[in-house]
Amino acid sequence: MAQYIITYLGGDQPSSPEEGKQHFAKYKEWLSSLGDSVVSPANPFKNTCTVNSDGTVTTGSTTSMSGYTIIEADSTETALEIAKACPFLDIGGSLEVSELMQMPG
Repeated sequence: MAQYIITYLGGDQPSSPEEGKQHFAKYKEWLSSLGDSVVSPANPFKNTCTVNSDGTVTTGSTTSMSGYTIIEADSTETALEIAKACPFLDIGGSLEVSELMQMPG
């Protein structure tokens, strides 16, 4: 079975701690529903820095990527259906789904 990375982009911050707890509960429920197909769940990013082509380092990201999840699925279509059910979409975020390639050696 192929592995796919679901990349989280954008999304609105919760307006209250209670809203954040409710969203996180939905997210945990979604991950739980995926069972053994989840390879690496809930990998948020923190303290991002960008290394530029001239070697300088800047604080922050040049993208809106905020984390990722890795799943196993039998096709891209199945991986997309899994992503369409992700509650991250409920907070205005978008998801990119990419098949991970196995590099030789």
